[in-house]
Amino acid sequence: MKQPIKMSLRWYGSSYDTVPLKYIRQIPNISGVITTLFNKKADEIWTLDEILSLKKEVEDNNLEIYGIESLNVSEDIKAGTSLKDEHISNYIQSLTNLGKAQIKLVCYNFMPLFDWTRTDLNRQKEDNSYVLAYDQKLIDQTDIHQLFNQMSLEKNSINLPGWNDQYKEKLEYYFNLYKNITDEQLFNNLEYFLKAIMPVCNEYDIKMAIHPDDPAWPIYNIPRIVINKKNIKRILNLTDDIHNGLTLCTGSLATNKENDLIDMIHEFKDRIHFVHIRNIKHIDDKHFEETAHLSDCGDIDIYKIVKALYDIDYKGIIRPDHGRMIFDEKAMPGYGLYDRALAVSYINGLYEAIVKENDEN
Repeated sequence: MKQPIKMSLRWYGSSYDTVPLKYIRQIPNISGVITTLFNKKADEIWTLDEILSLKKEVEDNNLEIYGIESLNVSEDIKAGTSLKDEHISNYIQSLTNLGKAQIKLVCYNFMPLFDWTRTDLNRQKEDNSYVLAYDQKLIDQTDIHQLFNQMSLEKNSINLPGWNDQYKEKLEYYFNLYKNITDEQLFNNLEYFLKAIMPVCNEYDIKMAIHPDDPAWPIYNIPRIVINKKNIKRILNLTDDIHNGLTLCTGSLATNKENDLIDMIHEFKDRIHFVHIRNIKHIDDKHFEETAHLSDCGDIDIYKIVKALYDIDYKGIIRPDHGRMIFDEKAMPGYGLYDRALAVSYINGLYEAIVKENDEN
């Protein structure tokens, strides 16, 4: 029988996450988490003491840290400002400290200014669940300041994960900066960053897994490059090193209807270091909403995703991505306990069926 997949859940730390580690440990087939130092700014060094303290807390709950998401890349690195070398130096020190703590996976993104973006954090469905949604028409009617102000839940003021208030004060500065940056310049800045960090990644065997842009198109005409097979192939070739890899996020890549996820899994099989599994439903052009993970609930055939991962003998980490808010849970948008636990059980079931079916054949 093939080695079982490593299932995990994202956890933001006991000071920020509504889901305690003891609950995560009770989900079948989960023995590790993907976590972060949620309070750290993108240009700050993650100290070894901070990392070891986080690691001890996780291990005290009979779990292990499978990886970090996110060790954020600063806007100055992405935009290539005069501060880029200082910030890259800090990033390298953070990677060094992660390596010393025996943490060997980092999921990061290179999305300029905006992390993953939604226009509705509480879209109510007919079953009274709540989902995240994106509608480009609403973005087109909203200025950048309004968007930043909307990235919190009115009911309980829990921020959308990935959105960092530290940039609010310099919003206009970065916004104007990116308006003059082309896709080509963004590729060049990513290459500069990757070539600078690869030596420490090789020293400590840290796999960097770039996350696709979500949604997979520019917002406010600011460039986005991690959007399709062609661009991802170019990114992986910026430095042909096994430590320069991909987070295969089904929900992010599927926002672009032209992306063939199964083809990508086979194309990038040797460089997929991390997998996020979730489902989305397209409502209209550049208008989608997140759904339950079940294939029939959205436009992504989750069975085919899991089967393709089995076929390439993927042995990395998988986590269910954003879940719905169900059972009246209050949590970070997309990161409650109940629906993600259901997703883990669903993915476990698919994988077990695929393994047993192939063993019999």
